[in-house]
Amino acid sequence: MVLDKDTMGAQVLSFEFFPPATSEGRTKWMSTYQQLRQFKPEFFSVTYGAGGSTRDRTYELVSTIQKEGDRAAPHLSCVGSTQESIRAILDEYRQQNIRHIVALRGDLPSGMADPGELRYASELVEFIRKETGDWFHIEVAAYPEYHPQAQSAQKDLLHFKEKVNAGANTAITQYFYNIDAYWSFCDSAASLGVNIPIIPGIMPISSFSKLCRFSDACGAEIPRWIRKKMESFGDDAVSIRAFGLDVVTHLCDQLLTGGAPGLHFYTLNQASLTSVIWQRLGLS
Repeated sequence: MVLDKDTMGAQVLSFEFFPPATSEGRTKWMSTYQQLRQFKPEFFSVTYGAGGSTRDRTYELVSTIQKEGDRAAPHLSCVGSTQESIRAILDEYRQQNIRHIVALRGDLPSGMADPGELRYASELVEFIRKETGDWFHIEVAAYPEYHPQAQSAQKDLLHFKEKVNAGANTAITQYFYNIDAYWSFCDSAASLGVNIPIIPGIMPISSFSKLCRFSDACGAEIPRWIRKKMESFGDDAVSIRAFGLDVVTHLCDQLLTGGAPGLHFYTLNQASLTSVIWQRLGLS
């Protein structure tokens, strides 16, 4: 199993990409990747479209990252998939000597009604362990402000614990800007006996409209003071960018100083903001 870091005693820093759909996007991604790999993160994760819609493109990016000598962590979702298809993907990754998986429930593609043979992330984690033993380091998702479909905070925590009990090694959170939500979630998980590292997911702020759209979709809260401040800038993209850099850098500094086990940057295939935050934090 990889990513031991003395049983995760050190802070783990990582970046996330999504598979581009066009040749122009692929060229842009390669430029971003080459810039960010200079920071020597522990791994690069690559997202996986609803129902496996980006399977081939995900595999292509993962293979490129591995061939360049960096560690890749492909996302793998189970909704809409069969055990046979997931087994085939795991075999492909093992042949590529990939030792790291981000295991997710995922979303059904529009118009698809059948959730597949594995309906929950905990079932996917259990299946991966049954099929491959300790070959993969398994990441799962965590939601400090709770999953938007959760029936209650307590049930969401119990679902998280199920994923850990099934064999998850570490967790990466949905992005957040309310640091108290993160610490509270970690404390609540610990009270249930969950002792795996819960790594904060970090979303740099490039655009107020994009941030609102992403947050509305995933249930992440934009604190009122941040929302009001960005609204006051209107169409002043330079001021929004500068303010966003200050907010996210301060958040990251507080997290690392407070003992968070690392940071996972949602780069959106952009290098500039993540690079500036990384350098401001003195992580180079």
